[in-house]
Amino acid sequence: MDDFIPVSTPVFEGRERELLAQCIETGWISSEGPFVEALERGMAKRTGRAHGVAMSSGSCALQAAVGALNLHPGDEVIIPSFTIISCAAAVIRSGATPVAVDCDPRTWCMDVDLVRQAVTPRTRAVMPVHIYGLTVDMTRLDVLTAEYGLAMVEDAAEAHGQQCDSHPCGGFGTMSVFSFYPNKLITTGEGGMVLTDDEALAMRLRSMRNLCFEPQRRFVHDELGWNWRMSNVQAAIGVAQLDLLDTFVERKRTMGRRYDALLADIPGLERPLPSTPFADNAYWVYGVVLADEVPLDAVQAMRRLAERGIGTRPFFWPMHEQPVFRRMGLFADTHCPVSERIARRGFYIPSGLGLTEEQQERVAAALREVLVHA
Repeated sequence: MDDFIPVSTPVFEGRERELLAQCIETGWISSEGPFVEALERGMAKRTGRAHGVAMSSGSCALQAAVGALNLHPGDEVIIPSFTIISCAAAVIRSGATPVAVDCDPRTWCMDVDLVRQAVTPRTRAVMPVHIYGLTVDMTRLDVLTAEYGLAMVEDAAEAHGQQCDSHPCGGFGTMSVFSFYPNKLITTGEGGMVLTDDEALAMRLRSMRNLCFEPQRRFVHDELGWNWRMSNVQAAIGVAQLDLLDTFVERKRTMGRRYDALLADIPGLERPLPSTPFADNAYWVYGVVLADEVPLDAVQAMRRLAERGIGTRPFFWPMHEQPVFRRMGLFADTHCPVSERIARRGFYIPSGLGLTEEQQERVAAALREVLVHA
C-alpha cells in the first residue's frame, strides 16, 4: 500500500552524511574510531553524568549494567511488569530474580508505592522504566532506594531529552541506560549506552563490552566478557542526531498536542496524560487505551486500522504473563491488573519524527471511523 503510514521512520536532518563520510575517508569504521568517545561525552554531558559507555544495543546496555552490580542467586531486582522483556532478561541472566510490580493506570509507569511494598531483605536493586513519554516519579524513588540502600538502574531507553522534576532522565541512580534503536529520538541504527558517575563501574563496563581483555596482556582473561562494542560508523550517526535532540523533543511534543486536539472528542478512547506533577509528556509515542465499554480489543482495532493504511504497534505484554518466564517458574503469584488491562486494550499510533500534519489527520480520521463503527 503506497500511502501506508508506518508507526515510525527515522529522520536524518543534520550532519549524518558528513560524519559518515569522515568514517569512510579516514578508515575509522570500528569501535576504535573517535565518534564513539564523542557520543559518550555528549550523552554524559546531556544527562549530567561523569561517564558514558557505548554498547551495541540497549538490551546489551541493560545486561551490562545489571551484570556490573555483581548480583548473586537469591538476590531480587524490582522491575515493572509493563515493560520490554529485555529488563527481566537482564536480571535473570545475571543470576538474580526479577520481582514485577504493576504500573500507574494513567502514566503507565512503575507505581512507586508498589515498589515499596515489594522490598524484601533480598532486594538489591530497582529498575525504573520510563514509558512512552512520561517518567517514573524518580524523586520519590530516589528517596526509597536511599532509605533501603538499594542500587538503581534507570531504563531511560524511551526518554531521550526528557526531564523529571527538572533533572535529566538518564541522570538518576547508580547507572542509567539508553537505547539508540531507529524509533528512538537519537538513533545509531542499533546501539545503546550505560551512564554512571562511578569511575570504577565505568571501567568495569568498558571491560565487559570488550571481551574483558587484560590491559597488559590482551589475550589473557580473568573473566568472560562480551563483544558489545559500538562501531564508529554507528556513533557518527548518533553524534549528528544528538545535535538535534532539543528540536526532536519539541517536534514530538507538537505532534502529541496535535493528536490531543484531533482525538479529544472521540468517545471510548483514553489518551496519554499531557503532564504529571513531575514531568511533561515528551510523547515518544502516542499511546491510546480503549475504554472497557468499547466492544473491540486492541488486536481487533489495530487490524481495522491496518485495513485503512494505518500502522500501529501493541503495548508491552506484561512480564508476569510471559510464557517463557512462566515455564521457568517465575511470577507464579504475581497479579498486575493495570498492566494486564492496558496490554489487551492499548496500542500506539504513528508518531515518528517524520510524521506530517496531513498524516496525523488521516490517522485520527481512521481511528474515529473504527471506533464509531465498533
